[in-house]
Amino acid sequence: MAPPTKSLIFRITLTICFLTIGLPGYNSQMDERILFSKPVTKVKVENFTFRPSVKLPGSNETLFLGGAGIRGLELQGKFVKFTAIGVYLEEKAVPWLADKWRCSTVARLEKSIEFFKDIVTGPFEKFIRVSFVRHLTGQQYSEKVAHNCVKIWKSAGVYAPAQTKALETFLNVFKTQDFLPGSSIYWSLSTSGSLIFRFSKDVSIPKVESAVIKNRLLGEAFLESIIGQNGVSPATKKSLATRLPEIMKKYGRGN
Repeated sequence: MAPPTKSLIFRITLTICFLTIGLPGYNSQMDERILFSKPVTKVKVENFTFRPSVKLPGSNETLFLGGAGIRGLELQGKFVKFTAIGVYLEEKAVPWLADKWRCSTVARLEKSIEFFKDIVTGPFEKFIRVSFVRHLTGQQYSEKVAHNCVKIWKSAGVYAPAQTKALETFLNVFKTQDFLPGSSIYWSLSTSGSLIFRFSKDVSIPKVESAVIKNRLLGEAFLESIIGQNGVSPATKKSLATRLPEIMKKYGRGN
């Protein structure tokens, strides 16, 4: 029997049924064909709907929705909502994460620092949508993100001149932006290490990039600031920890 093709297949309907693994000549570590037996569902956060999948502009790559949730703060005894966040992952994230986490419970994943670290640093594309519930200036938003990134780098002992320069570029990119309710930022974290921004007045994905910063640690720190140990969106973490096991548990190698 001929081995499966090396191309990854993600049907438009996102109907997934994991094929039996272990065919002759099949490199299960590198070339996984993934078909989902259950639809990957959309997620509603406030007035925003996060689609089950997105296709990146100028690319044939389709990413699936890993999870989505609100980001807010307790201010004067009231929970104030600022943004709705969705995290999309390249489909090869499924076998990569399943190798370690397939048998884990939702409760364990929710509490696991390492699980979310694997999502942040894994060798697959990530696409993050941040839609604004409340008005924020570009300066307000970017300074908070920069502050969180610096804390993460210092904690990891990787705060270096390259990161300082990347942050200066990042802050300049956002300086003139103004995010009204309903507007969005799209962040692409590429496997090459580039962090790509797209600014939108609504939820549509602009075809043209607004800026590109070539600094892998900045992209990873941004995502970690959302879903890491002290992530600003526990709701997004919970969504990822709840949805991904449903996909991973169907993944196996003939067990």
